[in-house]
Amino acid sequence: MDPLAKYLVVSLPQSTDAKTWLERSLNGGKCPISQFKLPDFQIGTLDSLVQQSEELAKLDQQLGTSVSKVVDVLDSVNENSSSSYRLVNNKPVINYTESFQWNSSKYRLDKPISELLKVISDEALTLDNDVRASYQQYQNAKSNFLAADRKKNGDLSIKSLHEIVKPEHFVLDSEHLTTILIAVPKNLIGDFKNSYETLTEFIIPRSANEIAKDSEFSLFTVTLFKKYQQDFITASREHKWHPRTDFTYSEETLNNLRKEFDLTKATESKSRNDLLRLAKTAYSEIYTAWFHIKSIRIYVESVLRYGLPPQFDAFLIKFTDSGLKNFDKTKKELIEKFGYLGGDGFSNKSNLHEYASLVDTDYEPFVLYDSEII
Repeated sequence: MDPLAKYLVVSLPQSTDAKTWLERSLNGGKCPISQFKLPDFQIGTLDSLVQQSEELAKLDQQLGTSVSKVVDVLDSVNENSSSSYRLVNNKPVINYTESFQWNSSKYRLDKPISELLKVISDEALTLDNDVRASYQQYQNAKSNFLAADRKKNGDLSIKSLHEIVKPEHFVLDSEHLTTILIAVPKNLIGDFKNSYETLTEFIIPRSANEIAKDSEFSLFTVTLFKKYQQDFITASREHKWHPRTDFTYSEETLNNLRKEFDLTKATESKSRNDLLRLAKTAYSEIYTAWFHIKSIRIYVESVLRYGLPPQFDAFLIKFTDSGLKNFDKTKKELIEKFGYLGGDGFSNKSNLHEYASLVDTDYEPFVLYDSEII
C-alpha cells in the first residue's frame, strides 16, 4: 500500500546548530521539518543502554509491523475511505506524529527505561494478538456466511433445497423404499430419462419426477429400494449427474436450513463490527506505543553516540506524494553534511576494499532512521 508519508528521523548534537540548515538548505528548503520532542529518561549503565538499544531496534520494527497488520485488517473489512480510521488519540495520524508529546501520565518518567519498555510493548503486543484473534473469528464467520449464501443462491447441484422440496416429493416412513434427489445437467437430461431405470436393480419404474430447474440443472426425485441406494448413487456419478446426498428430508432439517442463512449473516455482521471497533482502537493504541518506543530509541542511541549530558535535538523530515522521490537524495545530503560526526572510520568506509564486508553498511554517522506512515 502507498504510505501516507515517510519521515527521516534524525538526532543531532546541539553544537551543530542543525535546525536552521535543515529548514533553509536541506533539499533546497523544500522539506517540512518538525521538532521531535524527547523527554529526559532515567539512564542506567552503559552496558544497560547497549542492551536496550538492541531491544529497542527489535521493538521498533515489531510495532511498525503490527501497525501495518492492523491497517491491512481494516482495509480488508472497511467499506469506507481508509483515511477515516487513521486516527491516533482522535487526531489524524500525521498531526499526531508531528506534534508528538510523551504521555507522562501513562508512562511515568521516573521509571527506568527497562520498565517503560515492558509496559509499552506488553500493552501493544496484547492488542496485536487481540486483533489477530478477532480477525480469525471474523474470517470464520464470513466463510460460514458465504457457504450459507452459496446454499441459498447457488445452482441446484449445491444450493439449499429447503424452499423447494415438499413432503409429497418423498416416500416417507417406508421400511424398504427411499427417495433420492438428483441434479441433472441440462445437456444430460435425455441420458437421465433413458437410463435411470436400469442403473441398478429395483428402481421403481417411471418414478423420476422433475421438481425444480434452473439455467444449468434440473432436479429430479427417484424412488428405489434402500438396499440399492449406494449403487444408484455411484452409477449416477459415473453418468456425471449430481446426487444430492447432502440432503435428507426431515422437518427439523428444513427448519434448521431456513434459519442458517439469517444466523450466519447476523454472526458475520456482528463479527465484522466487533473487529472494526477493536482494530480502530488498536491502530491508535499501537501507533502511540510505537512512537513512544521510537522516542526512547532515539534518546538511547543519541546518548550512546553523543555522550552525556544529553545535548541533542531530534527532527522529523517529512516526504509525501511527489516529494517521496527526493527521499534517498535528501538522506544522502544529510550524510554529506553531518557525516563528519561518524569520525574517520565512517568517511573512509568506502575505501576499505577487501574489508568492506566486515562493516555494517546500514550504520549511519549519526542517529538517523526511516519511518513510513501507512
